[in-house]
Amino acid sequence: MSIYERELREILAGNEKIVEKVVKSLSEEAREKYRKILRKPFITVRAAGSLGIADIVALRGDLSFIVEIKVRKESEILFSHEGGRMQKKAEEMKRKCEKAKILPIFAFRKKGIRGDAWRIFTIDIKKIEGKSKIIYEKLPKIEKTKDNNYIMKWEKGMKLSDFIDLVCNL
Repeated sequence: MSIYERELREILAGNEKIVEKVVKSLSEEAREKYRKILRKPFITVRAAGSLGIADIVALRGDLSFIVEIKVRKESEILFSHEGGRMQKKAEEMKRKCEKAKILPIFAFRKKGIRGDAWRIFTIDIKKIEGKSKIIYEKLPKIEKTKDNNYIMKWEKGMKLSDFIDLVCNL
């Protein structure tokens, strides 16, 4: 497990030590948004191995979702790289989430920047309901290139602080 995967897992789980470490360089407004997770944490479970469709499963009485984590120095991730493995995994995640009516989350952590380095996305899916639907409608969707490959552009994602604020205010 990468340090970034552990960081996100512990933030969503409401680990006060990790949250306080992450918020040091943030604005007061962003700090307050992050701290909301301390009052409404998730149980976070690392999904088994890289052959699964996600890295983390987040569970709470009123909401659950799966998270696929991507970490890069670059500002964009083109899913057709690595022999199309990421593209196939995203398509599989989409199919399974539609079938189970589970919210799919993609978390993009940009290396080497200060502040709120995580950006949150989802993928276009059908048949989502409840609180998940409210969140889904507010999240930016992963775009597609003219060749129909998924592409995540970090600057177009939702800040993790805003995502936490959203999931804790429902």
